[in-house]
Amino acid sequence: MIRYYVTDRRQGDIVDCTARAVRDGIEMIQVREKDLSARELLDLVYKVRDLAAGTRTRVLVNDRLDIAQAAGIDGVHLPANGLPPGRVRQFVQLLGVSTHSVEEAIAAEKARADFIVFGPIFDSPGKNAVGLPPLTRVVSSVRIPVLAIGGITAANSRQVLEAGAAGIAGIRLFQTN
Repeated sequence: MIRYYVTDRRQGDIVDCTARAVRDGIEMIQVREKDLSARELLDLVYKVRDLAAGTRTRVLVNDRLDIAQAAGIDGVHLPANGLPPGRVRQFVQLLGVSTHSVEEAIAAEKARADFIVFGPIFDSPGKNAVGLPPLTRVVSSVRIPVLAIGGITAANSRQVLEAGAAGIAGIRLFQTN
């Protein structure tokens, strides 16, 4: 199972949470601090990169190819309305794309994304759930790993894995102290 920690500094200290995630062997960390200036984001990405250095944890940044390249991290995670994945693919080792439909998932796969994040599966703050049946349809429509996001908890994570997800993505799931 792939575990994908998405940062949110409003919900806890990212450096502490990242250190714990790396110790726990979390496979990927997405630095997703959209409101930081480029300089502040780069500084944070350096900290996360340095904590993950020499481990199996891979680091991505949300929608900022320039920051990924400047920091020398593994890759970029693109939102559904972000940069075109096909244009970004050649510049990164690891490319993730957020999707909300079968059509978006297929397009991300065609653009050579390494994995997709699909959801929200369950209700989460400010977002209405799509549920498990759409997750199953997406999983059966693509060959790349599909990570479920949205309201995932330790209690319901088994349901998304049984629906075919290759892993789980989340903020609170990995960031709650």
